[in-house]
Amino acid sequence: MAVFNITHSNLSTFILMGIPGLETAHVWISIPFSMFYIIGLLGNFTVLFVVYKEQTLHKPMYLLICMLALTDIATPTFVMPNALCIFWFNLKGITVGGCLTQMFFLHTVSVMHSAVLVTMAFDRYVAICNPLRYTIVLTNTRIAKLGLLGLIRAVLFIMPLPLLLSQQPFCANHIIPYTQCEHMAVVKMVCGDITVNRTYGLVLFFVVNMSDLTLVALSYGLIMRAILRLSSKKAHQKALNTCTVHICVMLMYYTPGLFSNLTNRFSQSIAPYIHIILADLYLLIPPMLNPIIYGVKSKDLRDKVGKYICRK
Repeated sequence: MAVFNITHSNLSTFILMGIPGLETAHVWISIPFSMFYIIGLLGNFTVLFVVYKEQTLHKPMYLLICMLALTDIATPTFVMPNALCIFWFNLKGITVGGCLTQMFFLHTVSVMHSAVLVTMAFDRYVAICNPLRYTIVLTNTRIAKLGLLGLIRAVLFIMPLPLLLSQQPFCANHIIPYTQCEHMAVVKMVCGDITVNRTYGLVLFFVVNMSDLTLVALSYGLIMRAILRLSSKKAHQKALNTCTVHICVMLMYYTPGLFSNLTNRFSQSIAPYIHIILADLYLLIPPMLNPIIYGVKSKDLRDKVGKYICRK
């Protein structure tokens, strides 16, 4: 994993502590964490398999659900195997290059996940506010291009984070009190001037997260206005049901993400282990719940999954 060239560091490894203060409970903590991870993998792989096999689900909305499932598989996978090694075997060492590589992929997938949610909001906006043009505006090809654009955006925005850190001298104390190489945790290991690193991280947070959240809020604001103008109560209810699942998924992603990010940057009164547990749950809970929410709320997807389960 050592992709980034470390030129100024005297030591070659970091020590990931897991959850400091709760070391004696690591094995017990690993039980729900591993369960959440396994359930998330099973759910998201099931969604991918069913959509791939069923031609009737080869539509823009389900293509977006598949993109979301891929990010939900990747996000905890970049963290949990290493975290479980810490919890079970006390294997805490990670090379500096490996740490920066983990940080790059973890944050890249997070930005990509946010881009998928924005595209989903746009998809629902067109479907409800301009339904007659839906099949023209949103085709499978256009959704795939938007997904590729989101990935390119994520790589371009995140790449400077590890590159800037790889040029910095790290202190002799290479202890990271986390289960993963989160950007702010690695920045604290730097002995040199970190003004540029902190500034870029903060700008990135507002430019990417806040702009995406603003676009999502704008889309659903317009959607709600269109729904309230519907004269038919049945159409009103159908439109609300269509949006509910997407709103739940977005709230579940953005709310804990914003809380964790802001408290990690600006709050010193919260115990460190609370920060760490929140960060880990933020990586585990949404990927586990997303396929369940879509399976319950999307009748087509629910029926197809049920067909394969009954067949087994």
